[in-house]
Amino acid sequence: MSWQAYIDTSLVGTGNIDKALICDIKGEATWAKSPDFSLSAAEMKAIVSSFDDKKDTKDIISNGLHADGVKYMTIEASDDSVKAKKGKEGVVVYKTTQALIIAHHPDTVQTPNAYNTVVELGEYLKKHGM
Repeated sequence: MSWQAYIDTSLVGTGNIDKALICDIKGEATWAKSPDFSLSAAEMKAIVSSFDDKKDTKDIISNGLHADGVKYMTIEASDDSVKAKKGKEGVVVYKTTQALIIAHHPDTVQTPNAYNTVVELGEYLKKHGM
């Protein structure tokens, strides 16, 4: 399956995600994305650096997550995932072996449902060495 097919079928196609992006693990090269979703170099750098941040309170928790020009309040950040919200909509990030999946969910979808959709794809990619 192509990277774009993962966006279109495994993420947006579920109805739990309305736009998404898959890039390399360093956030330098976008492999596939929804047409109306993009992140600046600074937004990508902040997300990528959050996975190496070992402080008790990660910077992404203190500063929030910025995606597509919008600031979200980070509600959870681990070594391989981030959940952030603005009102009822939100952004979920998941790190695989080679990629970052960054997905936005609309206000009609609860964050745990969106998170589970992203993690399911992420675990599939990890299982296949991606």
